[in-house]
Amino acid sequence: MGRGLQYIQLKTAVPGPKSQDILARMAEVVTSALAPSLPIVAEHAEGSLLRDVDGNTFIDLTGGLGVLNIGHRHQSVNQAIHRQLEQLAHTSFAAVPYELYISLAERLTALYPGRGSAQAMFFNSGAEAVENSIKIARAVTGRPAIIAFERAFHGRTLMALTLTGKSRPYKVGMGPRAPEVYRVPFPYSYQCRYAKSQPHTCDSSCYAAIEESIRLQVDPEEIAAVILEPILGEGGFIVPPPDFLPWLREWTTRHGALLVVDEIQTGFGRTGRMFSVEHFGVRPDLVVAGKSIADGLPLSTVMGDREIMGHLPSGLLGGTYGGNPLALAAAHAVLDTIEKEDLLSRAVGQGKELKARLLSMQNRVAQIGDVRGIGAMVGVEFVTDRESRGPNSPFLQRVIRRALENGVLLLKAGQYGHVLRFLAPLNTPVDMLDEAMDVLEETLTVSAIRA
Repeated sequence: MGRGLQYIQLKTAVPGPKSQDILARMAEVVTSALAPSLPIVAEHAEGSLLRDVDGNTFIDLTGGLGVLNIGHRHQSVNQAIHRQLEQLAHTSFAAVPYELYISLAERLTALYPGRGSAQAMFFNSGAEAVENSIKIARAVTGRPAIIAFERAFHGRTLMALTLTGKSRPYKVGMGPRAPEVYRVPFPYSYQCRYAKSQPHTCDSSCYAAIEESIRLQVDPEEIAAVILEPILGEGGFIVPPPDFLPWLREWTTRHGALLVVDEIQTGFGRTGRMFSVEHFGVRPDLVVAGKSIADGLPLSTVMGDREIMGHLPSGLLGGTYGGNPLALAAAHAVLDTIEKEDLLSRAVGQGKELKARLLSMQNRVAQIGDVRGIGAMVGVEFVTDRESRGPNSPFLQRVIRRALENGVLLLKAGQYGHVLRFLAPLNTPVDMLDEAMDVLEETLTVSAIRA
């Protein structure tokens, strides 16, 4: 690995004996429905480093499933939580309100994509925010139907699970699901089945197919909202063509439907903008956000145009814990940190570094089919061969396991678990990221030789 290891410290084989013992205990008392991706047990983490119970230190490129854009246990967040705990931990905003809720709403709505007048409210999880965005859309429009996309991931509660476009493992045995949800293709240039132009480019043929799919399933005048991730997350870090969101914005406006963007994984600087929809130059009607909003504390939000949010019936929405003071304090610290550490620019730089290294690897590793992404939201699609572009899940699984054994934590994504996704904290030091990529490069080379 050339320069040697500076940050990774491996004291045992991975997984170590303590991790194995604890995971054996887990099998006895925790349902098998909950399946951790990596077979180690965390003990301590800071920044972009994580130490397990065996004393092994890893470079963490998983970011807590996209929650840690400013890193593990950022000092500003720790301090904000402790200060808030000295003052107020809970009243329920629905019972006795507090100023912290209002000040965070002021800050976030000032950042609303496309700017303009907006309002917000807070929930606990991304799925909870998604559910409420659908309630808002139906209440405002008086219409029942919702359009969602193939390969989307919006959560695991009833409506969110119905909106999610991947059946296994999420939906197995989970029917019946919520009614009046209709699914259409998402523009996927690398695997496009509609475009009539050059390969790797979705075009107007794709959009025509989407529109036809909608009309075959439901009258557009019955549609309350179209919900989508501007860049698919769990679905494989799929970036649509630049003109897709503008086309969809025009289509929804023409038919009186709301455009709801799910920024749960893409938001708070991941793509080099506060919200990824900003790259496409459209103003959505509602924005759903969560994950990195509070650096690991449970918080999510639904924001929307004042004309929409300001005319909902009193008492329609709410919850006991939504907008907990500790999580709100953490979110203020996250916004401060993004600004002070210039994390939007650093996300762009991290993305350039990742792509440069990965494209170099692609020249030598035949299983790398596509490298894509915006900012630090970068994905690599692994294929059986570049002509057929068939998903190569076994290869990626071996890569993830060997990287773990050598000190780097990675995650998969995609319909078949064949896309490697990078969710490193945006403030990961450059030399630390280089060390992680050195490990990955050696891992890929070895895996390709043995394939």
